[in-house]
Amino acid sequence: MENEMQNNTDFNFVYDFYTKLKDNNISFAYEGEISHEITKAFSSLAESHIAIDNEPGIMQKKVFHIMVESLQNISKHSGEKIDINSATDGQGIFFISKSETEYTITTGNVIDKYEVPGLKLVIKKINGSNKNSLKELYKEQIKKGRLSDKGGAGLGFIDIVRKTGQQLIYSFLDINEKKTYFVLTSTVSRIK
Repeated sequence: MENEMQNNTDFNFVYDFYTKLKDNNISFAYEGEISHEITKAFSSLAESHIAIDNEPGIMQKKVFHIMVESLQNISKHSGEKIDINSATDGQGIFFISKSETEYTITTGNVIDKYEVPGLKLVIKKINGSNKNSLKELYKEQIKKGRLSDKGGAGLGFIDIVRKTGQQLIYSFLDINEKKTYFVLTSTVSRIK
């Protein structure tokens, strides 16, 4: 009996986690390695889940596209990797929430602290751009092949903003002297 009480106390977090997912309308959540295979599997699951909700095809494609871009960002740029020699397969958290008015795709992953200023600059530049300047920025990124000091990342962010028509929402949370937790949220409006 004592073990049962201990177990109940230890597992209260499961119900707390479930409640938080429900309270925030989170329909899909994952934490762990993000590889190409996992991206494919999650994309397929989420796509069928959205299809079940009878969303129009254009909405399904938009959410699917943002989801893949977000997962690839973690895969390529996470500062946590199980295989340190892997150029991809980063660690991170990913979830999708749905409200009456929008889908929200949120990712979180560890990055090196020295990357924060460059990343902020890139996101601010993208968020401050209009439709035409985003198109030009996209072309420029393809020609140059890099937008940030680390390279990459910017093209995916530009693409997300172009597809959603919404600015990126982001935050950097201090972990320690060398690492930061990067949270990125993209929204796709469900209102026509």
